Amino acid sequence: MLPGDFKAPERNKKNVFLFASIGIAGLGGLVVTLAIGAFVMSAWLGLPLDAFGLNEGPDQPIAFPHTVHVQDLGVDCTFCHRTVTTEAVASIPSEGLCLTCHKVIGDGLPGVELLRELAANDEPINWVRVHRVPDHVKFVHEAHIRAFSGTKTVVEIVDPAARATQLGIEEARAVSSGISVGATVEVAPSGTCVICHGDIGGMVKVKQVRSLKMGDCIDCHRQNSAPTDCTTCHY
Repeated sequence: MLPGDFKAPERNKKNVFLFASIGIAGLGGLVVTLAIGAFVMSAWLGLPLDAFGLNEGPDQPIAFPHTVHVQDLGVDCTFCHRTVTTEAVASIPSEGLCLTCHKVIGDGLPGVELLRELAANDEPINWVRVHRVPDHVKFVHEAHIRAFSGTKTVVEIVDPAARATQLGIEEARAVSSGISVGATVEVAPSGTCVICHGDIGGMVKVKQVRSLKMGDCIDCHRQNSAPTDCTTCHY
């Protein structure tokens, strides 16, 4: 070897192993980060919210105008969503329940004719989900209907000892816009729906109007002195 020539240092196996370990750990961390990011995106940002005022709600396989059924005909929410006062999930009416009326009512209407056709062929109606909370959240309709319905005194913040007879002002105004603190209101089970879902009875096409995210739920729980520990919703 001539003087001045460069000679590459010999590889140190220990350093090679160290760098490889760091690289593998970094790759693993990146994968975990991407997985968490995907989870957050799907759980929180994938909600069908009217963020820019452009969301009119999804198109359904059969157009169901709540304005006609609720406002014009006076159908109670609990008539169609029959498990809402007794179970965690508010049931979607079956074709058979719809045909209780539409077997003889609605001749010539496209939606009714499609309903009859699907029922005759024993095919389900593939409704598009509108309202949802993240998959790791447990929301029990029965508990909320029970908490908000009945004879209530409107207060700023509910007293934990009087939770059964009081209703927070924000929730009360969702039920009746002109109500004030100190008033007494009788809230039917079907009257509680507007608190989370908005004026469903006034919607031709249903859309989600509240974020139904964690902060929204916790604010409501605090207003009404409901539990806010993690196991209330995450179990």
